[in-house]
Amino acid sequence: MSLVTLYTKTYCAYSKRAKALLSEKGVDFEDIDVTEDEVCFSEMVEQSGGCTTVPQIFIAGQHIGGCSELMELDECGELDALLGTGDIVSHPS
Repeated sequence: MSLVTLYTKTYCAYSKRAKALLSEKGVDFEDIDVTEDEVCFSEMVEQSGGCTTVPQIFIAGQHIGGCSELMELDECGELDALLGTGDIVSHPS
């Protein structure tokens, strides 16, 4: 199981940006595409406490929010600390 899980949609620019940032950092992540998967979408809404936008991002099981929150964590230096809480494996290009 990956340290980072993202619920995304294929056409979402915010999903693409979040995945790009994590890839730039060499982070292995699980990408759950909810574009046409109502079961996974419902799972995302339940796990995120009712959030219906994408991406929804979880680090070590903790819901951190969406792309904006991920970027804020990175800008203030907290993202690297969160990512350092588990084994990080390079994401294949």
